[in-house]
Amino acid sequence: MILLYGADTAQKLKEEISEMLSELNGYIPTLGIVRIGSNPADISYEKGAIKKFESLSLKTKVFEFEENITSEDFVAEFKKINEDDNIDGILLFRPLPEHIDEKKVIDVLNEKKDLDGISYKNIAKVFAGDITGFAPCTAKAVIKILESNDIDLEGKNVVVLGRSMVIGRPVAMLAIQKNATVTICHSKTENLKEVCKRADILIVAIGRAKMINDEYIGKDAIVIDVGINFADGKLCGDVDLENVKNATMATPVPKGVGAVTTSVLAGHLVIAALQRRMY
Repeated sequence: MILLYGADTAQKLKEEISEMLSELNGYIPTLGIVRIGSNPADISYEKGAIKKFESLSLKTKVFEFEENITSEDFVAEFKKINEDDNIDGILLFRPLPEHIDEKKVIDVLNEKKDLDGISYKNIAKVFAGDITGFAPCTAKAVIKILESNDIDLEGKNVVVLGRSMVIGRPVAMLAIQKNATVTICHSKTENLKEVCKRADILIVAIGRAKMINDEYIGKDAIVIDVGINFADGKLCGDVDLENVKNATMATPVPKGVGAVTTSVLAGHLVIAALQRRMY
């Protein structure tokens, strides 16, 4: 089985980003990272993003708020960030605390600065097949890994395990744009193992540590593991990769899809800057 490491794809994206940056005539785009509280997973992703952006000569600015901030105050502060001309794109960590009115926050967000595809206009564009919309970064990272490894989706039977708006549904739409035939599975899907085994490409995003094994995977299938879990104190995916023999290719966790997501985010930032300042 060939392991599809994210670093290889990230390197290709770095080259694309460098070419786009040259069009900005020396202007350096800035990402606004907006976080409420100090969730360890958010902090970890934030540190990784900052490190990645520094390596690409991009700027970041962190806006951190206390968990007890009122919904009204947060919406007001978020509006200021959104309207700040020095901020070219925004990454908002979600889910927001329960007392924050997420709909009002999203309503404030300018879709041209929405780098992670959470605004209604961007999601609508993704579902309509309009490539001008920013898709959720993780979903797009899945497609980028397949593309960079010369895996053509046209005519392929793609099964997506998971139906969230963060990964499952948008990655299904992106695969359809590549002329794949897509099935979305979830907890209520009947004969789940049989449906998954028919996949040429199985994209797993269910959030259950090491649930998927050869009983779900057809011979010579390609498996993309988007899961991020902790088992026995170690980071792992939704796929029990050590016990998978049927797959011909698979992404590991860590060092798989996650390694590409911040590169996609960086690419979105540069595109946003180009759209705002050059066109």
